[in-house]
Amino acid sequence: MSTLQQQFNNDGYVILRDFLDKDLVNSIYTEARKIFAAQIKRVTGKSVDIDDKDAFENAMFEFFEKDFNAFVNTGKTVQHSFSLHRLGVDPQIENILKQVGLENPIIGARPAMQFNSRFLSKDGSKHWKLDAHQDWRTGQGSLDSTVIWFPMVDAGADIGALQVIPGSHKSGLKESSTSGYQGGITAGINDDEFIQTEFKVGDILVFSAFLIHQSGNNITNNIRWSVQLRYNNLDEPTFIERGYPMAYIYAPEKELVTPNFPSVEQLQTVFS
Repeated sequence: MSTLQQQFNNDGYVILRDFLDKDLVNSIYTEARKIFAAQIKRVTGKSVDIDDKDAFENAMFEFFEKDFNAFVNTGKTVQHSFSLHRLGVDPQIENILKQVGLENPIIGARPAMQFNSRFLSKDGSKHWKLDAHQDWRTGQGSLDSTVIWFPMVDAGADIGALQVIPGSHKSGLKESSTSGYQGGITAGINDDEFIQTEFKVGDILVFSAFLIHQSGNNITNNIRWSVQLRYNNLDEPTFIERGYPMAYIYAPEKELVTPNFPSVEQLQTVFS
């Protein structure tokens, strides 16, 4: 067993410094901001420079307030960017999963991008700051399900980088609330057990889906942009025995999301 796997098994996580090429991370970050910029222009009328962080993120907040439904749909759209999905199946990602013990890794859920800020929260919801939880509850895959998380901006305590409890992956699946976006663990947890993680662009956190973790508190006026990748192990015996359960359900809307669309004329214009 490698030193890396020993550390992973013991602590439930490892942080790998300078693992990802910064240009690769920035390509994902850039593609997402360009997608948002198109809708920012439509909704607010502003053409904003995506590389002017404060101006762009202030425009994000304005977009959020002016057209919440379009903001949510745009947030869903960035989850499907080519650059994000290419990373999810990159050989270097597959290799690190094998190094921590997943002999036969497979994608557990679509890659996810988060953009967390208290200014992107409605009606006091805590979508932007998740309480203590274990990712396995929402995936329910192999016992060695593994998550890779990394920020696309430098991230420390002030912008809410993840906080983890070392070794908590061995203490079982905890009782959890099922309300809201992510049910929090209901059993008492000592806040002193959490360790604050810190990252530079290119660093990644690889952790067991049973590891107890939570969002830090983003006290800045900026957005914590991050990516989460989830994987299962096809060779894990209980995953095989349970028939490869898939807790994530992706389904289309039953009705047209844009009534009376498209017209024949619009289709003829597209294909003329």
